[in-house]
Amino acid sequence: MTDAKRRARQERLERLHQDNAADVLSFLGRRVTTPADAADALSETFIAAWRHIDRMPADPVQARMWLFGVARRVASNARRSSDRRDALTARLGEHLETLQPTQTDDTTESVLAAISELPRNQAELIKLVLWDGFTVIEAASIVGVRESTARGRYQRARLRLRQLLRDPGEQDVRVRVPLEGSAAHVDR
Repeated sequence: MTDAKRRARQERLERLHQDNAADVLSFLGRRVTTPADAADALSETFIAAWRHIDRMPADPVQARMWLFGVARRVASNARRSSDRRDALTARLGEHLETLQPTQTDDTTESVLAAISELPRNQAELIKLVLWDGFTVIEAASIVGVRESTARGRYQRARLRLRQLLRDPGEQDVRVRVPLEGSAAHVDR
C-alpha cells in the first residue's frame, strides 16, 4: 500500500470519526448497560471500521449508515457477552454457596484468624495443603518454590498455628522419660 493511499484511508476514517463519534456514542449508550460499556463499544466500532475501511461506502451518508450498522453489531456482541458473563457469575455464585459453610462457628473463626496471622507465604501453603487438598510438593509447584523451601515453610506454619490455636490456659508440657537401660531421655 502506498503512502498516499494509507493517508487517504486515515483521513477518511478520521473524518468519519469526527462527523459521527458523538452520535454513535449516544446510539451505543442506549443499547449497552453502562457509559463505560458504551465507550468501549465505540472504540470497538471504530477499530472494526478501520479494519474494514475498504468496505465502507464512499458516500458520506451511506458511510454513516454503514458505521451505525457496525455499531449495532458491536452492541449486540457486547450484550451477548454481558449475558454470558452474568450467567456464568450466577452459576459460580450458586456453586460457591454450596462450598462455603452457611454459618461459621467459633472454631472456624479462630482458625481463620490464626491463618491471617501467618506470613503470606506460609498461609498460602497451609491453605493449599489443608483446604485445597494438595500435597506439600504440589503446593511448592503451585507457589513456585523448591520442595525443601515449601516443606520448611509448611512446618513453621503448622508450629505457629499450633501456638496460635492453643488454649491460653494450656501449657506446653514436655515430660522427660528415661529409656530402659540407658541414660538417654525422650521428650513426650
